[in-house]
Amino acid sequence: MTSILFRGGTVLDGTGAAPSVGDVHVVDGRVAEVGPGLGVEADEVVDCAGATVLPGLFDCHVHVMFEQPDLMRVLQTPFSLPFFQAVHRLRATLETGITWVRDAGGADLGVAEAVRRGVTPGPRMQIALTMLSQTGGHGDDWHVCGAELGLLATHPGMPDAVVDGPEEMRKRVRELVRAGADVIKVATSGGVLSPLSNPLHGHFRDDEIAALVTEARAAGLHVMAHAQATDGIKTAVRGGVRSVEHGIYLDDEAIGLMLEHGTWLVPTLSAPRAVLAQAEAGAAISDRVLAKARMVAEVHDDSFRRAVDAGVRVAMGTDSGVGVHGTNLEEVRLMAELGLGAQQAWEATCRSAAELLGVADEHGTLEPGKVGDVVVLDGAFDDLEGLRGRVRSVHLAGEQVFAREAGGA
Repeated sequence: MTSILFRGGTVLDGTGAAPSVGDVHVVDGRVAEVGPGLGVEADEVVDCAGATVLPGLFDCHVHVMFEQPDLMRVLQTPFSLPFFQAVHRLRATLETGITWVRDAGGADLGVAEAVRRGVTPGPRMQIALTMLSQTGGHGDDWHVCGAELGLLATHPGMPDAVVDGPEEMRKRVRELVRAGADVIKVATSGGVLSPLSNPLHGHFRDDEIAALVTEARAAGLHVMAHAQATDGIKTAVRGGVRSVEHGIYLDDEAIGLMLEHGTWLVPTLSAPRAVLAQAEAGAAISDRVLAKARMVAEVHDDSFRRAVDAGVRVAMGTDSGVGVHGTNLEEVRLMAELGLGAQQAWEATCRSAAELLGVADEHGTLEPGKVGDVVVLDGAFDDLEGLRGRVRSVHLAGEQVFAREAGGA
């Protein structure tokens, strides 16, 4: 047996218990014991004095196949280059303490298998492959010039995203399952980065979403819904999706429906901020897209606050790819400041996210029997400034996969 002891840190175990100074003992990749002054023998001892010890963290909404999208850059990018760039993005994500991601569109089965087989380091992955969209919806890459150009090139491992009607929806879900999807993603409203769709307009009708959810459930998969418009959120929730992504235009009825159905909110508070920051830095973003980003930024924070106050279940997701990979923990600060508070924001990033992804039996908390994914973070858990540079080490099943160099940031 091999063992590692994380000694003397403030343990925030993700269960909801108050943080306390203690030790975490991991044996053969699983948590054996958690508590103060364990006094056990271990092959390796990690001194965690002055640090916070956390479970492996989750980001439930990333896009590892692109970063800070710019259509001019897309036009000049060879087809295969993003696959190689994804290697660096996966590593950057892992090194910020994220040990699980749900890729919400872009990564195919080959990318996920490269991580699962140890070909390249990265977080554990669930993949959606692509986002199903109605004609003219958020996933339709048709431009007024007649060209079809999106952030990602089509290829044999990526089924077509545009679908209309219940029967087409049923077949497309089956194609996604065949191609290796772990979760099905659908756009029930317009969005910001698409060329023509409107974030205020709901997309798909109830019968289409019912067909999608029925087929997904038959395959044992959950459904995540890009849903910004109020009507699109309600359509998704009524149809039985597991999570609403973004949830920008929430009204009281939509929040009530989410509570009634137990629907999760993945807020991605970082996303509009990332688009606006890119525009300020001179990225080639169309006036239409920029106007949409400004429009949604005005209401996004308020919707999140009201959802939190009402008790909607929240799981962390950043939409990384819209912004820079490796900055994921900025979302923790935003969630805390906008109503969750520090401890609940961390719990949304571990236990709650594990529940959303259906892996809470094995991950998400530091409890005996769970997989020993551990993050050591310099400083106090409720100091949420500069988190990216404070990740001291990251461990997957007890194995160190990242350690910050002394004096590094």
